[in-house]
Amino acid sequence: MEKETILNIGFDDTDSPKGMCTTFLAYKIVDLLKKEKTEFMDFPRLIRFNPNIPWKTRGNGAVSIKIKTKNPSNVKNKVKNFVSKYSDVKNGANPGLVFFESDSIPSDFIDFSNLALWRLINRNNAKKFAKKNNLEFFYKGNGQGLVGAIGAIGYDFHDHTLELLSYRKRSKFGKERRITSESVKEMQEKTFPNTFNSFDTKKGRILITPHGPDPVFYGVRGENIDSLLYATKILKSEEKLDGYMIFKSNQGTGDHLKNELNIETMLPYASGKITGIVLNTPKIVKGGHVFFKINSNNHDFWCAVYKETGLNTIASNLAKGDKICVGGGVRKASKNFPRIINLEFIEIINLGKNISLSNPFCQKCNKKMKSKGKNQGFQCIRCGRKAMKKTTSVISRKLKKQLYIPKISAHRHLTRPSQRMGKINKSTKFDKSLPWFCVYRN
Repeated sequence: MEKETILNIGFDDTDSPKGMCTTFLAYKIVDLLKKEKTEFMDFPRLIRFNPNIPWKTRGNGAVSIKIKTKNPSNVKNKVKNFVSKYSDVKNGANPGLVFFESDSIPSDFIDFSNLALWRLINRNNAKKFAKKNNLEFFYKGNGQGLVGAIGAIGYDFHDHTLELLSYRKRSKFGKERRITSESVKEMQEKTFPNTFNSFDTKKGRILITPHGPDPVFYGVRGENIDSLLYATKILKSEEKLDGYMIFKSNQGTGDHLKNELNIETMLPYASGKITGIVLNTPKIVKGGHVFFKINSNNHDFWCAVYKETGLNTIASNLAKGDKICVGGGVRKASKNFPRIINLEFIEIINLGKNISLSNPFCQKCNKKMKSKGKNQGFQCIRCGRKAMKKTTSVISRKLKKQLYIPKISAHRHLTRPSQRMGKINKSTKFDKSLPWFCVYRN
């Protein structure tokens, strides 16, 4: 009997702003492998890495697939051909493909993947990693896709969500997506809290459809297969779709903001969180954006909160002395500012007292006293009563000790929505008999 091999396949950066999609390539590869009677060991994995990488196409997602096969060399050749065929290299894609034969993933892979979640990794480091670990790899362009390809294989789930991605027929690529907002709203209402970030009720905005020319028609994110399949039955579109595939993902986990930022790790494009004390009264600039400084471990850090996030009102009500934890991405230094953290959440740990000083009140005349001059106290101009000190009063704060996250339309792929706070999916058992993949025959 032929020996069966466990094969991990990782790939990334096959798309460009003008077309194609790494998940669509995964959909085509799975269709190919199913016809080869390959055994799938888990859901295809869609891993979102550091969203602050400047050259990312959309959500900085990479894909890995774990299979059992009797003919790994045949599978590798076919997958390699598919990566070449479905990568938009002419418009700037830099695809990377990695093969790793093993049932268990070494810690080096996991460490590499963890690093890719929050910082920028040079593509040459990925090439060195592949050579050092004797990996079979293939790339086109500059090979930037090798970073995600290795990272997707090495990712170690501690929490996960699922996403059902529906794909369009080729004749529809680049054309307007038509889906009724009423059906998306109804779907969200009927599947909550087992799906998330589908519809912005405040803006009446659909959040499941991309806007570019890529092959994805919509993507529904959720906690389990049943909810995702139920959601698709509610959604109404006149367009005949090609099929769908369900991915296991780290979307909605807040993965990229778990790293602690400090003076050493505050690198351009890094993501993470930092705890500190507010140093100044936040400054509101034209457009409604808010800037302030915090001190953490005797170092000062600038923070920026943009109006689009909806967190600007929270930030503007911060006061000097407040203890907060903030998370976001590091913007590189400019002429006007040093490196600055663009915030994606604000957690209030402790609120300072908002003290107001005012001239003392004359109880007899029911009027405020007037100052007699520097260090000379105060006097009522009617009755002549005197007082030496100003009156202090505590003004109630508009903030609470809690976590504040952006409004739903400003969520990134990795943002943990409010309904997932404290929720952890330890494992969704992969059942090959469940309808996790489907190509419509019409």
